[in-house]
Amino acid sequence: MLRSETLEVLPLDVRSDAERRAAVRHADERWGGVDVLINNAGVSYRSALEDMTAEDERVQLEVNHLGPLALSRLVLPHMRAQRWGRILNVSSVSGMMAMPTMGSYSASKWALEGASESLWYEARPWGVRVTLIQPGFIRSDSFTHVLTPAGLDPERSAYVEYYRHMGPFIARLMQRARATPDDVAARILRCARRRSPPLRLAVTRDARMFYLLRRLLPRRAYHALLYRMLPGVSGWVPPATKDEAAPR
Repeated sequence: MLRSETLEVLPLDVRSDAERRAAVRHADERWGGVDVLINNAGVSYRSALEDMTAEDERVQLEVNHLGPLALSRLVLPHMRAQRWGRILNVSSVSGMMAMPTMGSYSASKWALEGASESLWYEARPWGVRVTLIQPGFIRSDSFTHVLTPAGLDPERSAYVEYYRHMGPFIARLMQRARATPDDVAARILRCARRRSPPLRLAVTRDARMFYLLRRLLPRRAYHALLYRMLPGVSGWVPPATKDEAAPR
């Protein structure tokens, strides 16, 4: 544990009820409660939906969705009692759009977005404001930490071309991104200090662009455009074999 006059770092697995309760209890005892909660923990699986396992789906949801909601429930009584609080849930551009091989990640972020929007209505009369932070691509090496479902060999998957193209594609986008983790952290801090923070805050230029595209384009045109932007999508599916081509 790291500790100073202004900073204390505690171990916390957001999937663990015992660790969540211990961390909030410690904050209650030392500072009198949590005034600002920033849910930033997250994991990401790169997998076609068919290749995901039930256990990996559970981990994805526990970290990105269920953990933040559980922490929010623990801090809300203190915030309601003092009629003030801030809950900032770090979502993603994947909370407003989906990409192939990132379906489970998007599902967890879409779930977080829906629950946070509901909480925005529920908590607002108590002076508690909820904000979804929506970063897009950030210049970091986080793309090297994506997880793979247990037992999956991408080279033996029916979706092998998806993996071969999407991994490098996302890596290039992140390496070329202008926004840095420090930029996003600064936007989060400014948001927490705002008197009236918004429900959703796109904190990178590409996140704002995708928001506008989704809002302004007809749905069919929007999805057709994003599909054409996928790298080498015309070669993702190999020619049909005789067995696949046979009538059923």
